[in-house]
Amino acid sequence: MDTSLTRALGLEHPIVQAPIGSLSSPRLASAVSNAGGLGMIAMTWTDADVVRRQLREMEALTDRPFGINLILNWPQEERLAVALDAGARIVSFFWGDPAPLVPAVHAAGALAMLTVASAAEAARAVDAGVDIIVAQGWEAGGHVWGEVATLALVPVVVDAVPGTPVIAAGGIADGRGLAAVLALGAAGAWMGTRFVASEESGAHPDYLALLSAASETGTIHASLFDVGWPNAPHRTLRNRTVELWQAAGSPASGSRPGEGEVLAWEADGEPIVRYSSISPRADDSGAVADLSLWAGQGVGLVNDVLPAAEIVRRVADDAETILGRLGTGS
Repeated sequence: MDTSLTRALGLEHPIVQAPIGSLSSPRLASAVSNAGGLGMIAMTWTDADVVRRQLREMEALTDRPFGINLILNWPQEERLAVALDAGARIVSFFWGDPAPLVPAVHAAGALAMLTVASAAEAARAVDAGVDIIVAQGWEAGGHVWGEVATLALVPVVVDAVPGTPVIAAGGIADGRGLAAVLALGAAGAWMGTRFVASEESGAHPDYLALLSAASETGTIHASLFDVGWPNAPHRTLRNRTVELWQAAGSPASGSRPGEGEVLAWEADGEPIVRYSSISPRADDSGAVADLSLWAGQGVGLVNDVLPAAEIVRRVADDAETILGRLGTGS
């Protein structure tokens, strides 16, 4: 499939694996990249030594393009410099203004991406030198920057930044979604929930089972899981923590039931309290099902756990079939 995104990044397929927090490991990202998509690694909270190690791992695992993601709610100048020095050549920014960092990206010969929630924000980003725009609809899982649905957002963003590749994000989980956003003018699809449900993600088995069983109505958009990242709206699966909070009248942070209660533990014994902003991993233990189970509204289309390469292949093949059928009017 040939689009402005595949040409700009040297991809076979216009499919991007969203940087799904601690689940976006070199193992997952390289599997997506080797399959012809764009694998991404979240590096927002990663120590400099780990940044270097992960980039070395990526170089050993793939010779295809991949990207890193930095959330601008925290200072990222030092981490960005380390990543660029270690060879990162595609940098995705989120949750803030990337303008002060774009010159450093370009000076290293890299490309800058930004996730936006409006046409005006997209235009400002391109004026600041951002090379690729990610238009994130309200359906998206994880942290959600805006309140406009994907179907309404993507075309206006495309119109606002002519000549700039736009990637659509939010609610896309299969080839039909990819075909749909390409029809809206996007140059590719950004997929998170579908890749959480991959063999390489390292997500906890309980999390994977709940994703596979969830329906399109099984998520909630709130600012509930805020320990570690306050005042940041997000979308998760409904679970017991959500039910307890809603039954209490949906009180504000500080007055919620079970505040500070330890629900689970990381592999190193670090406790995870209720309302933590964390991705449940396979080596976590305890009441994992009560943690933040990030998922978009496309979760109703996620019914199995597959190798990441198979996800890329199926999505690309199905989208090509649909677009070909539409092109012939059949």
